[in-house]
Amino acid sequence: MSIFAMEPMRIPEDDPRLGTLNDLAMDLVGEARALTASLPPMVVERIADLVRSMNCYYSNLIEGHHTHPVDIDRAMSNDYSLEPEKRNLQLEARAHIEVQQWLDTADDLPMVTSSDFIGELHRRFCQHLPEDLLTVVHPTSGAILQVEPGQWRSQEVQVGNHLAPAPTDIPQLFSRFQEAYGQPGSRLERMILIPAVHHRLLWIHPFLDGNGRVARLLSHAMFRQLGLGSSGLWAISRGLARENKRYKTLLMQADGPRQGDLDGRGNLSLKALVEFSEFFLKTALDQMQFMAKLLSPATLSDRILATERLPAGWRPVLWHALMEGEITRGRVAELAGCQERQARNIIKTLLDRGLLESPSSRAPLRLGFPLEILPQWFPGLYPDSLFSPEVMKDHERGRA
Repeated sequence: MSIFAMEPMRIPEDDPRLGTLNDLAMDLVGEARALTASLPPMVVERIADLVRSMNCYYSNLIEGHHTHPVDIDRAMSNDYSLEPEKRNLQLEARAHIEVQQWLDTADDLPMVTSSDFIGELHRRFCQHLPEDLLTVVHPTSGAILQVEPGQWRSQEVQVGNHLAPAPTDIPQLFSRFQEAYGQPGSRLERMILIPAVHHRLLWIHPFLDGNGRVARLLSHAMFRQLGLGSSGLWAISRGLARENKRYKTLLMQADGPRQGDLDGRGNLSLKALVEFSEFFLKTALDQMQFMAKLLSPATLSDRILATERLPAGWRPVLWHALMEGEITRGRVAELAGCQERQARNIIKTLLDRGLLESPSSRAPLRLGFPLEILPQWFPGLYPDSLFSPEVMKDHERGRA
């Protein structure tokens, strides 16, 4: 296969549709600034944990793997189900979160569009997966194939109508991939490339399995490298999962060949690549705006203070924990307007309910976000149905 089989790699500078993409990129920069300036660093750090878990839930859901947030939360505490299938999904979720945490906290990421980095993403995601999730069945022969973490596939694969390049073509295609996407450019130019990188990686389909998760993690890494990570306060998979059918349809259309002389000059459709790019950047912007609205200190504090069955003395304690990042234990009596003994009881109760957290018995107190409070404090982060009393009871019964 020719290394030019996946052209166009970029949207031409003279394409009139580039203006819309530039506008979207500039809007993303503005939203990122607003999102990072809203809350104390210690609260941001804790919310980033929530976002990683949420992103994992939606990214795996796109692949047809449904892992309830309760099970994800338990996996992060090494509390695994005895049911093999559920345990496998918990291990998969933890693997995804740990890779994203690495991306969010790394001091300096290398060139993320390099084949070495993409292989490392896949290796980190797959290295701790159970054996059942590292095998795939060949669609025609029925043979059991082994997924090798970080290694290019050695088998032919077809995804929908797309017959992926032969395994022997992968190295040279990545050579062109790096040439097209590893060059320096302005911030806006590189931002507009993120959707193209996302699609062309999936078009190559370099791994036997895990390509979708790796592509979305790579997009996350690119946004962060361009200063749009907003301290881990947003992630795109929620938006892609909510538009899952359109996401996959546009990906499939971008796999298609050029449609006549007015559809660019490459082998693949330029029109379809532009449409996917616009969808992808609009989805990113929508998720940034959603999180910015959700995390506005004024509205977030209103939702916290409006929590049902929250005694009056607790409200100022939680409010100050939100606005200041942490509070000392000695301030609780003053904030709650009570005696020291009652303050100790308030601290214990809030810690037991997970509304406050502390690494030790004498350390300062920070705001906590237990799963059961998320529908009230962060409405829309997950589908409300996940936290209905019936569903939560089922998860308690099925905990073993």
